[in-house]
Amino acid sequence: MKPLLSDITVNGKKIPAELIASEAQNHPAPKSKPGMAWMAAARALAIRTLVLQEANRLGFEPDPQQVAEGKVETDEEALVRQVLDVALDPPAPSPQSLRAAYDAAPDRWRAPTLYEAAHILFPVKPGDVVALAKARAAASAVLTQLQRDPRAFGGLAREHSACSSRDNGGRLGQLISGDTVPEFEAVLDALDEGSLAPEPVATRYGLHIMRLDARAQGAVLPFEAVAPRIAEMLEKAAWVKAGRDFVARLARDAEVSGITLVAAA
Repeated sequence: MKPLLSDITVNGKKIPAELIASEAQNHPAPKSKPGMAWMAAARALAIRTLVLQEANRLGFEPDPQQVAEGKVETDEEALVRQVLDVALDPPAPSPQSLRAAYDAAPDRWRAPTLYEAAHILFPVKPGDVVALAKARAAASAVLTQLQRDPRAFGGLAREHSACSSRDNGGRLGQLISGDTVPEFEAVLDALDEGSLAPEPVATRYGLHIMRLDARAQGAVLPFEAVAPRIAEMLEKAAWVKAGRDFVARLARDAEVSGITLVAAA
């Protein structure tokens, strides 16, 4: 069996294991599977090497451009961009493809959902296990009181909540999709109107006792209103596919050892 941390070569160009290990820090992976980060880093460096070799074959000279205020491309970044500018030219989506994408999933193209909700926040800093345990005990005790007497929500929010909404009895006013963190919004979508979440809800801010007062799901938007967004989505997908196809063509013609870039036919 090959050792995981080994050099790879691309058309005779060696990519040292040390460089791959350094690049792996930029590729998240589960703690139990560090090899996934290493493999992702190895693939990324191998692909970058293939593209730079293609730039050399085409005789390109780097032409760095400013990409943000005070930030200019490196020579290698410029060469990669120049190659991709020449190699990738996916067709624009047709009117028929836009309509087909809309008709395939019209529910995807809705106006934002409106919510009226209230919460009681028990703050916890990420990673603070001791504070989380204390907050969970406190939140569970308050939730038990509310399950016995839901009308006590406002008073308990004023007494316990760390959010400024406590001054309004925990009421958050009208929210729309995207106003809150995903885990909070997921509970708003799952609750029945007028009900409490059965357990404290964990987010990056801490634990929340949540109540949904009202929800109005956004209507499906007409095709004409969302056609530009669908076009943008399809254009991005076409660029991604064109990039993958281009890399696959380079890899098929390359001599690569230490990693597999092309799946077996």
